Amino acid sequence: MSQIRGRFLRAASKGTIGYTASIPFDWRLYPYDIAGSIAHAKMLSKQGIISDKEAKIITRGLTAIREEIERDKFKFKSEFEDIHMNIEARLIEKVGKVGGKLHTARSRNDQVALDMRLFAGASLLQTGKAIKNLQQALLGLAKTNKNAVLPGYTHLQPAQPILLAHHLLAYFEMFQRDLARFDDCSKRTMVLPSGSGALAGVGYDIDREFLAKELGFSQISQNSIDAVSDRDFILEYEFAASICMMHLSRLAEEIILWSSAGFDFVELDEAYATGSSIMPQKKNPDVAELARGKTGRVYGHLMALLTTMKALSLAYNRDMQEDKEGFFDTVDSLLSTIEIFIGMVSTLHVKADNMRRALEKGYTLATDLADYLVKKGEAFRSAHSIVGKLVNYAATEGKSLSELSLTEYKNFSPLFTKDVYSITVETSLAARNTIGGTAPERVKQALARAKKILSKPQGK
Repeated sequence: MSQIRGRFLRAASKGTIGYTASIPFDWRLYPYDIAGSIAHAKMLSKQGIISDKEAKIITRGLTAIREEIERDKFKFKSEFEDIHMNIEARLIEKVGKVGGKLHTARSRNDQVALDMRLFAGASLLQTGKAIKNLQQALLGLAKTNKNAVLPGYTHLQPAQPILLAHHLLAYFEMFQRDLARFDDCSKRTMVLPSGSGALAGVGYDIDREFLAKELGFSQISQNSIDAVSDRDFILEYEFAASICMMHLSRLAEEIILWSSAGFDFVELDEAYATGSSIMPQKKNPDVAELARGKTGRVYGHLMALLTTMKALSLAYNRDMQEDKEGFFDTVDSLLSTIEIFIGMVSTLHVKADNMRRALEKGYTLATDLADYLVKKGEAFRSAHSIVGKLVNYAATEGKSLSELSLTEYKNFSPLFTKDVYSITVETSLAARNTIGGTAPERVKQALARAKKILSKPQGK
């Protein structure tokens, strides 16, 4: 590390170099580091800090280095510690001493902050697109099965009839909130830190507005100390990712349950299931199970960085190097999970007949019976008690509600008449005709609303 050894008479030990090197993982910042450096060279030239000729030489050198990396011809060296020094060392090697002028008016502290914000900004755009594609898959499954009915559950017990489309649109709404969180995070991510130097700003007449425009930032940081020591934007992405993974994990759990023999509501496409090494009949929902597992992994990265940052005095501390591996893995885990869910949801086979049969087993029309009595003058609490006793009787007799005779009904309340048999799954659904309810007309409106949402450009 001769380029920055001035204060030291001896080189760092191999152990220190290996322990402190971040190049094994921060190499992936190379496109952002090079983009930031090219913009920096242009700004230095514009401001007369270096000549136009020098800026062009530096830019050509950086462009050539980017091509070397993309062609897998670049040799990353741990002795240069990080992506910034690896690129700078190669630049000086390629263009000579003029390459050393690139670091004028900046520090690795604001350089790494810039790279991470550019990486985060690109990741936010990619995440938003992926979520919208998953929403599209959910909407497609809902439309294809818009008439399918199944028991809604509370406490994992059959509760009331609902449309499958209504259930799937619940996840659409969850992911819409996730999308809003990521879009909002972008506002605080795309803040230019360049020009902050190590912590106090830089002693050159630089043009930060030019840099912001060149690199696509919507704002410029207002405090140099904060700019180099802030990792809130990473924490915010990891927080939003944790919530999104939680939503994915809940959907995974339902797919696991629904595809089990006990439910048999759906069947996974063979492309998204695995077999057993010993039991030939098995078709395991391993993709969904792994999504549940990766959720804890993403949570862990959030807690790790919160713990790292909680006691750091201002400004930059080397502890902050620990922000990268967890952040990179969070982005990778979330995006890979969303992408696999898009395929899994798009190919999911719904067994509507089995869902319908399950409605008959759980006395899911009990609430409608209570409402029936209320409409005939019974107080709801009394009606609730009457129907509770009726259901207990039917269960003891091994009968469904539709199999009870009118005499049996009247044994529990004289308000029951022949019209009690007009209570069906369809009337139950139709009765839930409030905004956000499962009535077919409301779900039709919700499907149209979801389609309209997806037609809007990202971030709108």
